[in-house]
Amino acid sequence: MNLSTKYLGLDLKNPIIPSAGPLAKEIDNVKLMEDAGAAAIVLWSLFEEQIEHEELELHHHTTVHSESSAEATSYFPDTSEYTFGPDAYLEYIKKLKESVSIPVIASLNGKSVGGWINYAKQIQEAGADAMELNIYRLAADLTKSGADVDKEYIEIVKAVRAAVQIPIAVKLGPFFSSTAWIADQLDKAGANGLVLFNRFYQPDIDLENLEVVPNVLLSTPMAMRLPLRWIAILYGRINADLSATSGIYTDKDVLKMIMAGAKTTQMLSSLLKYGIGHITEVITKLQYWMEVNEYESLDQMRGSMSYKNSADPAQFERANYMKVLNSYK
Repeated sequence: MNLSTKYLGLDLKNPIIPSAGPLAKEIDNVKLMEDAGAAAIVLWSLFEEQIEHEELELHHHTTVHSESSAEATSYFPDTSEYTFGPDAYLEYIKKLKESVSIPVIASLNGKSVGGWINYAKQIQEAGADAMELNIYRLAADLTKSGADVDKEYIEIVKAVRAAVQIPIAVKLGPFFSSTAWIADQLDKAGANGLVLFNRFYQPDIDLENLEVVPNVLLSTPMAMRLPLRWIAILYGRINADLSATSGIYTDKDVLKMIMAGAKTTQMLSSLLKYGIGHITEVITKLQYWMEVNEYESLDQMRGSMSYKNSADPAQFERANYMKVLNSYK
């Protein structure tokens, strides 16, 4: 039974990748995920704002009290508060590469082209096998058109591609006027892979304190429907590898994504809910299903249910919308 797949030029033993999140912040956790069968790991995102904050804090604490007693060491920040600033993040990549054998995919979230390039280079130098560009942009500027937003994405990918040699994937959100067009343009700009889709965490309102507050909700299995559709539509039409994320809970979810055309599937919410050992369960059931249904490899099924290979491609488009509305009893 061959579960191997190739993603971002990396040879993986299976398509299961724990996605960016808090589980990867402990090397012991990553070791457990590797032992459970994870084929690679995506680290949490390093934000450019974190880097700027640390630089400003360091400047403040090393200059504002320059006339004070040299013995007043309490003026300096507690370094434990900055465990995963930029330097610690890079050092963590180096230590992780020494501790596990699976590929390590770093994640970068920048806001300026210069920031993307600078830290992308440092992540490469730290030894990451690949990099995921988590381009999290909320188009709230009334003067900026959809075309302007698209252009920013494309310019970022071009700039990073020119700056580093390691493979890069772009983690996209679903909010584009033309998802197919932007996917094609990012492919042409040099993205080796596309991760569909990034979840834009929505704020909530605390009615007691009248404050806008963060509110993280785990994805549900229903969330997989959106990436399923778009992976099926894009498969075979662009060169970039496709990776599915959001709502991946079971072996059947993985199978559906592979049949739609995905090279890999990323999961986090299911691991936070059921534990790291859930990876082993998914892989075991995946192997069993393939054996029962006489599939020898993932390549044999990949894209078999895609738009390109569907007997009725309209099922992924408007006809499906009309059929769904009339199907509920």
